[in-house]
Amino acid sequence: MDHPIPTPLSPATPEDAGPIVLALPKGRILSELGPVLARAGIHPAADYADESSRRLRFPTEDPALDVIRVRSFDVATFVAHGAAQIGVCGADVLMEFDYPEIYAPLDLGIGRCRVSVAEPVAATGEDPSRWSRITVATKYPNIAQRHYAARGVQAEIVHLNGAMELAPSMGLAKLIVDLVQTGSTLKANGLRETEVIANVTSRLIVNRTALKTRPEAIGAWIARFRAALAERDAR
Repeated sequence: MDHPIPTPLSPATPEDAGPIVLALPKGRILSELGPVLARAGIHPAADYADESSRRLRFPTEDPALDVIRVRSFDVATFVAHGAAQIGVCGADVLMEFDYPEIYAPLDLGIGRCRVSVAEPVAATGEDPSRWSRITVATKYPNIAQRHYAARGVQAEIVHLNGAMELAPSMGLAKLIVDLVQTGSTLKANGLRETEVIANVTSRLIVNRTALKTRPEAIGAWIARFRAALAERDAR
């Protein structure tokens, strides 16, 4: 009788079924994350932080752990579907996708920014409480729609993945909802931040099924990250 071949990265696999996979985001968060990884005893291959590297999966000094490097928005998807058992992503991504398969046990306190509403500096200063409908350019359609629905406003979403700041001046949308760190890009494009929807930091996230089926392995990594944060914060 033929037996099915187990999928190596399935969260339902046993403790000895292969390395845990840690999904990390490309970009500036990766550099901020470096000291936390080092304190947690995670030392990936040297090119994991090299944006020009063609590799996307990297071994670490621990044969029980591999690292993958993906777009920040995709970290949550990899973890939710069990392709990676643990990961690091911003609270903005968790808010946008709201995956029930994800558990976020730790706030890493890095990647501080905010999801904000911005409009042209030259806007007429209309009273938002009088709106019944608004056009919003954003890569966060769910966050934007929930934000305005709570106020009884119907948000017509123009879904963009970048260059949000151009949307008002090009007539695509009246407002934007975007991730803001310093506000300098908004200012350079004639926009002003008018409201903060949520403050954002990066979180350690875990696949819930993996936590149940590989509790010792996943729990040990959560403990190592927690110890790394305690050591950092004690300094």
